[in-house]
Amino acid sequence: MQQKGKVFLVGAGPGKAGLLTMRGREVIDAADVVLYDQLAGEILSTLPSTAELIDCGKFGSRHTLEQAEIEDIMVARAEEGKRVVRLKGGDPFLFGRGGEELEVLRTHCLDVEVVPGVTSAIAVPACVGIPVTHRSHASQVTLVTGHEDPEKSESVIRWDLLGQMGGTLVILMGVKNLPLIVDALLKGGRAPVTPVAIIERGLTKDQRVVTGTLDTIVKTVVHDRVSPPAIIVIGDVVKMYEGENLCGP
Repeated sequence: MQQKGKVFLVGAGPGKAGLLTMRGREVIDAADVVLYDQLAGEILSTLPSTAELIDCGKFGSRHTLEQAEIEDIMVARAEEGKRVVRLKGGDPFLFGRGGEELEVLRTHCLDVEVVPGVTSAIAVPACVGIPVTHRSHASQVTLVTGHEDPEKSESVIRWDLLGQMGGTLVILMGVKNLPLIVDALLKGGRAPVTPVAIIERGLTKDQRVVTGTLDTIVKTVVHDRVSPPAIIVIGDVVKMYEGENLCGP
């Protein structure tokens, strides 16, 4: 009987090769198969040439492979005895569907290892000089997706309640729905003058930071043609932004 292989759910971190964990580098270099997302950034150019490389990139509503296809490939290759790396941007369990993939792999009794990654929700703001917490500005941070499962009949995120909360709000995948999000936060009680920063294509050569307040940011996004992928940071910590790049070359 063919001995089963192993699947590694690997977080690539925020995209810079130097910010990949040592364990992540180790399992990628030893992989027989790598199924990768585009948000893995610079790391894509360092994937082993000896491995089968499978593009699983998702661009808005256009998917290179559907989620079920990705899961089927992982299962099939692992059952062939191969070392399979599922490479995701950021951390595999933060809005990355890693939890869903883990469930499928467990169903097939496959050996799985999770290699956490540095989430872009914290790393990208940090690298432009915005700490998501600060003793003078924010003692709590809330991470939330701006793009829920499209098959849901309605949002389960209570944006109005988030508008009542203090601290920092970090939104991933929220550019498309920003007008609705801002409107709900304002109706919930968040002050119109609350600072906002949007970091577009963070930690790439095309990185751009757009700032404003809740009452101006939607017009700014339209005027400056901001597009995904982008991290949205809302709260007083945005006052720390001074236009720096603090994460090196």
